[in-house]
Amino acid sequence: MMSMNLAQTTNLSVLRPRASSKVARRSLVVRAQGDPISPKESAVPDDVISYAKSLPGITQPFPQLFDPFNLLGNAAGTKDGVNEVKRWRESELTHGRVAMLASLGFITQEQILGANAPRPFPHVVGPAINHFQQVEKQGAVFWLPLGLLIAIAESYRVQVGWATPSSGNFYKLNADYKPGTLGFDPLNLYPSDPKAQYDLESKELNNGRLAMIAIAAFVAQELVVEKPIFENLNLTGYRK
Repeated sequence: MMSMNLAQTTNLSVLRPRASSKVARRSLVVRAQGDPISPKESAVPDDVISYAKSLPGITQPFPQLFDPFNLLGNAAGTKDGVNEVKRWRESELTHGRVAMLASLGFITQEQILGANAPRPFPHVVGPAINHFQQVEKQGAVFWLPLGLLIAIAESYRVQVGWATPSSGNFYKLNADYKPGTLGFDPLNLYPSDPKAQYDLESKELNNGRLAMIAIAAFVAQELVVEKPIFENLNLTGYRK
């Protein structure tokens, strides 16, 4: 009875959703011909959209923006949407570069340690995911120099790209910093032409994205199958 009286006295208008003001919404996914993914839409400030469109890595079959998880919409909800997208690109580049080195390292390492190859470490066999532990069992210490090398590289990257963590600049990149541009080019491969720079940076991103998928697949495969990568393809023999 009390619940019925409460329902009768409740202003039911508050239970109805309020009419929201119309906000200009723009598609974040441009549908390519035959693309099965439905476009996601979100109200995103123009500065975030413009900055995202200016970044390298926008390639076919999505010639404008590919954002199926509405990440730009999430960035727009932060205090500085452009800086948020900028940090994501820095993170993507960093992880892509590490993944490219890791993918190459997995294959090269297993080839060097294969049964038909010279064996500088005769006690190290099998999948690359176990090599670290096998080397350490022989008394070698890799974690300390590896951690020191990573600390030096990350310290340099922080000094080049990241703003001083004051109250106003905490967790921000420098305003004039272009993500991934660390000034490290020992082979002088970086071109001076802006168009060539854009194309080269897009190629690096695409290869980095592929490498992140590849190294994840390598690790998963070796955890499940417990065999080196090429052994599953019957491309070479490995010592068990």
